[in-house]
Amino acid sequence: MRLNLVPLKSIDLFCGAGGITQGFKQSGYHCLYANDMMPEAIETFSHNHPNTRAECRSIQDIDTRALRRSLGLDVGELDVIVGGPPCQGFSINAPNRFLSDPRNSMFRHYARFLQEFEPKTFVFENVPGLLSMADGAVFENILRVFNDLGYELSVKILFAPHYGVPQERWRLILMGSRRGEILHPTPTHFAKGRANFRGGGTLTMTQHDNHASRLLPCVTVGDALQDLPRIAMGEGAEEVGYTCTAASEYARQLRNPDGLTYNHFAAKLSIQNIERMRYVPPGGSWRDIPHDLLPKGMQQARKSDHTKRYGRLHFNGLSGTVLTKCDPHWGTVFLPDQDRTLTVREAARLQSFPDTYRFLGPRVSQYVQVGNAVPVLLAAAIASSVRQHLCEEAPERKKVANG
Repeated sequence: MRLNLVPLKSIDLFCGAGGITQGFKQSGYHCLYANDMMPEAIETFSHNHPNTRAECRSIQDIDTRALRRSLGLDVGELDVIVGGPPCQGFSINAPNRFLSDPRNSMFRHYARFLQEFEPKTFVFENVPGLLSMADGAVFENILRVFNDLGYELSVKILFAPHYGVPQERWRLILMGSRRGEILHPTPTHFAKGRANFRGGGTLTMTQHDNHASRLLPCVTVGDALQDLPRIAMGEGAEEVGYTCTAASEYARQLRNPDGLTYNHFAAKLSIQNIERMRYVPPGGSWRDIPHDLLPKGMQQARKSDHTKRYGRLHFNGLSGTVLTKCDPHWGTVFLPDQDRTLTVREAARLQSFPDTYRFLGPRVSQYVQVGNAVPVLLAAAIASSVRQHLCEEAPERKKVANG
């Protein structure tokens, strides 16, 4: 007898290219509906999740009741709504006017989905900086709205390397349930990160740093990238075959069984950036570049400024946060052992997307899609915690037997 997970039903708002949905899919969820305003992101999402109804439209134009009925869902039937409204527009106002303030419209429409569908749980993800807006008042208003909708809440700031992602990335994860508090996923990997933000001392999982012997070692840049085909600057293709075996368990898990990977093209650099790059060793940055070669705007910079700019990755370390723009002026994008910048595929590997996941649209847009995504393995860890919570409430949903 073979035991399979019962598929749980989800909706993904502000879905982007689908990092959260991919992680939830890997943990046994089926996404019924997804929405985003970026056409190329929806194109990518639809290509990789063809069985999900994905729409490129403003969330404010969606009739939530008509949508719920078209999906065949009763109120309270949906298992989880996931998503992260963009935080740029959040503003502080009196609590009774918070939802009516137009600057909070994206969050208001997220709450409108919760009000109509009444899902059993939800996952709200955002940047840790949201905690600091208006000295914490914005987040307090968000918590109040969710409480008023009948949810018990749990809040943590999760560090992606704790869940097997080879990238320094922090995400604020707020989870809500109608039946008790959802426990955030316990770290599986050892990684130390600097939590230099509000809540860094109380809302992170840094207590697990004291139990390194019980955890797996962190996944490194080398684990993620060393098996991908070597290409020179200006070379590559949208479809490339592997040229060597996987060098790590992480790579083995992400590789395409068909022997192909996608979006592996290395951009050309300017003559000035080529010259600058050659002075930067693995783990180095703009500080290793001769003063006269630095951009004029950086020649007066202090050594403590612009810490990641013109950086080169190190095979034995973690990547910095994958950016939406693969430009050396903005971050660490040089390969450890090749004089070029990251390809879209390499950036996707650092975000733990499987090699079968293909990004569509212009290459500039592909980098944006990858950089904006929630790392897949982080999403999968969150999804597993939500599933465990739901199954504790309804044990019969844990498994289904197939002969």
